[in-house]
Amino acid sequence: MTTSTTPIKKFIKVVCVLCFWVLVWQVISMAVGIELLVPSPLVTFQTWLGLVVTEKFWISAIYSLLRILLGFLSAVVLGCVLGFATYRFSILKTLLSPILHIISAVPVVSFIILALVWIKTDTLPIFISFLMVLPIIWQTVFGALSQIDKNLLEMAQVYKFKKSKVFFKIVIPSIMPPFITSCITGLGFSWKSGIAAEVICLPQIAIGKQLFNAKVYLETAQVFAWTITIIILSVLFETVLKFAIKKYTTAYRKDGANIAD
Repeated sequence: MTTSTTPIKKFIKVVCVLCFWVLVWQVISMAVGIELLVPSPLVTFQTWLGLVVTEKFWISAIYSLLRILLGFLSAVVLGCVLGFATYRFSILKTLLSPILHIISAVPVVSFIILALVWIKTDTLPIFISFLMVLPIIWQTVFGALSQIDKNLLEMAQVYKFKKSKVFFKIVIPSIMPPFITSCITGLGFSWKSGIAAEVICLPQIAIGKQLFNAKVYLETAQVFAWTITIIILSVLFETVLKFAIKKYTTAYRKDGANIAD
């Protein structure tokens, strides 16, 4: 009984929270009294519905989604490679650590402006999404590898486990929890930085360009509508990622993650 009602309770909780903040939004809109400054939820929703039925909306959303997805996945792959490489070779960590600190410290806008000199407009959001996620994955993988239980590694050595078995039975299970968390965190960063890059570099087809145009023409309701679209896509993207991770984790456990196997 408890398990069947839990999803319903979660759904009701989410709906209540959304209703609360929509009410706050409505109160602010009424207090300001100027739709140009703060459009009401109803006006924004009507504007969003008007955008959804247009070809421009879907093409812009798909292009932005693909750019950010490509940048995110590239950062995850290279971040894992660099995490393992810098853990294995200390000289590599010494050489590359300044780059990691620079990427983490410099504001994303600075990178966007600098990158505009060298990178094509359509490619820039991919690069920026990649650059913002890379240090998160890199640091997480390196840190997780550094904290693997030494007793397990010694036990594997005593029992003469193959390297492949050590990797899949000890290393992967040890780094997966923080790695999953870093992927979800990095996903949010990739969306914010990718859209910010689009607003500045203005690709021909992009959500960022639609946001910029709406701002220039003082179409505040469209700015809100496109912002809601970004939020929806981000949540959808994150939900798909969590679902894929859950499926992988379940399959991995069924295959047998027990060291003794």
